[in-house]
Amino acid sequence: MGSLMDRAALREKPVETLTEDEARQELEQLAEEVARANRAYHTEDQPEISDADYDALRLRNTEIEARFPGLKRADSPSEQVGGAVAEGFSKVEHRVRMLSLANAFEDADVEDFDESIRKYLGLGGCAVSYTAEPKIDGLSLALRYENGNLIQAATRGDGSVGENVTTNARTVSDIPQRLEGAPGIIEVRGEVYMSHEDFAALNARQAESGGKIFANPRNAAAGSLRQLDANITRQRPLKFFAYGWGELSDPLGSTQADAIDRLRMLGFQTNPLTEICVGIGEMLDHYRLIERQRATLGYDIDGVVYKVNDLGLQARLGFRSTTPRWAIAHKFPAELAWTRLERIEIQVGRTGALSPVARLTPVTVGGVVVSNATLHNEDYIAGRDSKGNEIRGGKDIREGDWVQVYRAGDVIPKVADVDLSKRLEGAKPYVFPTTCPECGSDAIREEGDAVRRCSGGIICPAQAVEKLKHFVSRAAFDIEGLGAKQVEAFYFDDQLPIREPADIFTLATRDSDNLSKLKNRDGWGEKSATNLFAAIEEKRAIPLHRLIFALGIRHVGESASKLLATHYGSWEAFEAAMTGASVGEGPEWEDLLSVDGVGAVMAESVITTFHQEAERASIDRLVRELDVQQAEQRGAVDSPLAGKTVVFTGTLEKMTRAEAKARAEALGAKVSGSVSAKTDLLVAGPGAGSKAKKAADLGVETIDEDGWIALIGQE
Repeated sequence: MGSLMDRAALREKPVETLTEDEARQELEQLAEEVARANRAYHTEDQPEISDADYDALRLRNTEIEARFPGLKRADSPSEQVGGAVAEGFSKVEHRVRMLSLANAFEDADVEDFDESIRKYLGLGGCAVSYTAEPKIDGLSLALRYENGNLIQAATRGDGSVGENVTTNARTVSDIPQRLEGAPGIIEVRGEVYMSHEDFAALNARQAESGGKIFANPRNAAAGSLRQLDANITRQRPLKFFAYGWGELSDPLGSTQADAIDRLRMLGFQTNPLTEICVGIGEMLDHYRLIERQRATLGYDIDGVVYKVNDLGLQARLGFRSTTPRWAIAHKFPAELAWTRLERIEIQVGRTGALSPVARLTPVTVGGVVVSNATLHNEDYIAGRDSKGNEIRGGKDIREGDWVQVYRAGDVIPKVADVDLSKRLEGAKPYVFPTTCPECGSDAIREEGDAVRRCSGGIICPAQAVEKLKHFVSRAAFDIEGLGAKQVEAFYFDDQLPIREPADIFTLATRDSDNLSKLKNRDGWGEKSATNLFAAIEEKRAIPLHRLIFALGIRHVGESASKLLATHYGSWEAFEAAMTGASVGEGPEWEDLLSVDGVGAVMAESVITTFHQEAERASIDRLVRELDVQQAEQRGAVDSPLAGKTVVFTGTLEKMTRAEAKARAEALGAKVSGSVSAKTDLLVAGPGAGSKAKKAADLGVETIDEDGWIALIGQE
């Protein structure tokens, strides 16, 4: 995980004032922030931010991507869903992915959503019918029934794989054990939650018995459903609202509203505030009605969800990588709080960034207790942006100040304002360090960069430790028994050190040769040491995308790692291409840029990593210890488009370009914006120009829109 500076630098600047370099840097930080938030919320049930804060973080990312579309990262927050499965539960692979929803924060966002629906479907000015329902603040759950019997319950997890909580789900009174008149296979999806009254009673019982006090009903519901002992879950007052479905052997209806009514008739609780709304006016009216009733509902909601009512139109609209096109969540606003800034500390992340952190007198903001906040960078502390313009009216931030914490954009909230009337007498301006507090190396701020970075590189223990923590993180090697705390201890161990990733896989051999055995260390024993060595051995066989992500290459997140793995297929092919590549030129460079979602910045970062002598030697030592598995083929393997590269040009008249691209990707194709020798198919509509000529010159197969419709089997 990057430093706090990496996660929040430049956040005080309006998007329209960002330079391209600043935007690129912040998009990297946002990608790391949202990954951390996902883990805290979905995997650990210990959210560091409220839903509104998380939404604002993603909104900031979306706004930057809209202004700089060429900088969109493959590991952007728009490519993230949920979090990894927690330890202690078996894994369940969802037959139909459980995706998150895109968000709207203003009326204009809802208007844009409606316009995008009509534009995508080619409906012009025709009004679209939607359902509008409260967005429950709970834990998503999928219930699978076969022949009427409940056989499995799973949390959302990362959208593809969730946790098996079947035994616990059977204890929830709102969840039927058997359905009469249901399709042979039906997966009902909804939200597990806890009412305000039941939450207060639970906390009272917990306090009386000396048990854990829950911060809010969502945490209580999630923690209760994910108990390893179902008897504990049985004692917790959980409820369930059904709002959708996954796999079905027969349809539930022709509209969203009809399908929800069918779920209600099957015995599920559905939200009584769900309404059909035609057009923007009715949607926003219902949003405001629900917002007015929010405080008296008796359970937590954080917005209103709109869904296209016609299921046939939903099918045409399909999905983005992480969200359906046919639905959006209209969220309620975030919150503020004031508290004392006790001191400012500097942390150093794996990229060397020096991050100022505010240590605060704890304060509750949006239901979450906050004791830390990012101060972004030295300019932000001084009361100016990176160009020297005043922010906060030019007020600087000093230790001891009374500050406003604004929870609307950062995993670690930010300090938004200062009350000068409460400034302590004698408080001195903060002096930002120019040397690394960890290794003493010069901390350099390059021209145009808002971040000051340690120049120590691999000699800086803070950077090395943070990179190792990233290497063993859940989305990377995820070695049981070797977490952040253990990594730090091993790094500073003189007898069994882990200073680079390859050292992890030689640990058992070095332990057997060492007089001071791990089993004899404080905090370890024979069983725990044996288990660690076994867990390390198990992870020698690693999927290609996890290895690429674990390397910690700047700008390469989880989604980008999967894209690279899918494109190259094997470590040998990836390594050979990066070894032979030159930045800005050559076939390997062009091939790398042809990967949808990889831009020049990411490509340069990957190539540079493989051409740095020390870094490359470390990677080579690591790979010699591993069995790197080839990437799985994506998309529909039995499709005529599987694995092929498709380019669209000209005007499509029977479906929009966006719909055509979505259909191609769903069938396993790669969609590119340019024609090359690797293009397999060009779909050319009226007005096709240079791309059609280049395709002809290269001998690329070209078809018209009718041919495309016939190829994909769409009437």
